[in-house]
Amino acid sequence: MIKIARVDAFAIRVPILEPIKVAFGTFRDRPMVLIRVTDVDGAEGWGETWSNWPAVGAEHRARLAVDLGQALIGKEFGTAEEIFDHLTRETEVLVLQTGEVGPVAQVIAGIDIAIWDLHARKLDEPLCRLLSQKAASHVPVYATGINPDRPEDFAAARKAEGHRAFKLKIGFGRDLDLQNIAAVRDAIGPEAHFMLDANQSLTLPAALDIIELAAKHDITWLEEPLRVDAANNDWWLLAEFSSIPLAGGENLRGGQFDEWMARGELKFYQPDITKWGGVTGCMRVARKAVQEGLVYCPHVFGGGIANLASLHALAAAGGGGWLELDCHPNAGRELILRDLLPVSDGGVPVPDAPGLGTSVDLSDFAPFVTWASDNTLATQRKAG
Repeated sequence: MIKIARVDAFAIRVPILEPIKVAFGTFRDRPMVLIRVTDVDGAEGWGETWSNWPAVGAEHRARLAVDLGQALIGKEFGTAEEIFDHLTRETEVLVLQTGEVGPVAQVIAGIDIAIWDLHARKLDEPLCRLLSQKAASHVPVYATGINPDRPEDFAAARKAEGHRAFKLKIGFGRDLDLQNIAAVRDAIGPEAHFMLDANQSLTLPAALDIIELAAKHDITWLEEPLRVDAANNDWWLLAEFSSIPLAGGENLRGGQFDEWMARGELKFYQPDITKWGGVTGCMRVARKAVQEGLVYCPHVFGGGIANLASLHALAAAGGGGWLELDCHPNAGRELILRDLLPVSDGGVPVPDAPGLGTSVDLSDFAPFVTWASDNTLATQRKAG
C-alpha cells in the first residue's frame, strides 16, 4: 500500500548566458518545479512538473502542487496508477471552474513521477524494471534545442561529443530555415539522423513547401508542423502528401492520443512526461504506440528528473525510439544528472540504482529557488 504523509514543491529558476530561441518565443532562464513526495515511513520520491511557459509558471505550479497534494495525505492507495486516476478524476470540476487544464495536468504528472520513484525505491528496483522486466539497459538519444543562429556549429560540437541524431528548430522564415537545414546536414554528415521541429508554426502550404525542399536532406521526422488544433483535413492532407514522416504529441493529453492514433497521421508519438500523464499516462500511450507499430519518442525539455523519468519510460516501452536530450547548459539538469548519462556512439546507459537512479540534494539549488513549501530550503537560500 502507498500512504502519503507530505507533498512539497520547489520552484527553481536557473539563469542562462545565451537565450534559447523557438518559433513561439525565447527562453531567458530555465525554470524547474521539483516535487517531493514523502510517505508515512519516511521514504521519498522525486518528480518534476513542466513549467517553461508562461514566465511566471514555475511559482504558480509549485503552489498548485502543494495544494493538490493535500488531497492525498493520509489516504491509502494500492498503486501509483490508482493515485494518478484518482487525482485526474477529482480535479475534473476544478479544471472546468478555472480553465487551468494545463497546470493541473502538469502538477498531476509531477506528483505521479514522484510516487513511481518512491515506490521503486522502496522495492529496491530501477523504475524501468518495475515497468517492464524486458527494459533496455541502453537507449539512443538525439541532441535537441538546436537554435537558428549558426546551428551547424552547435550540431558539430554535439557530434564531437558522441551524438548521432540531431533536431533543428525551424519556423523562422523559409529562407533561413532552408539555409539552416542544409548547413546542419553538412555538419553532421550523411549517416546521422536529422529531425526538424516547427513548434506548430507553419500553415499547410508552408509545411508542404518546406517538406518538398527539405526532403533531399534525408529528414527522419518533421515535428508539429501545424497547430495541434488545425483542421483534421489539413493534417490528413499533410500526411497524405508528405515524403517526411510526421511527429507530435507534446501538446496532446488523455484521450486525444487515442483519437490521433486512430486518425493515423503521425508516425512518432512524443508525450512529455512532465506536461501530461507522468509515468502512468505516458506508459499507456507508449505501450499502445508500440503495439500499433508506431514509435514512442518522449519529448523532454526540462530538468534532470524529467530526463530520467523519460529515459526509464522509454527503456521500458521499447520500440526503437530516441530520448530527447537537451544539450544547452542547465544547472537544473546537470546538478541532478551529474555523470549519469554519458553520451557514447549516440546513446546513454539507463541507471540501475533504485527508482529514477539519483537523489536530489536541495542545497545545490538553494541559490536558484524562488518559492518553496519546505522552510529548510528557504533558510538555506537566505544563508547563502
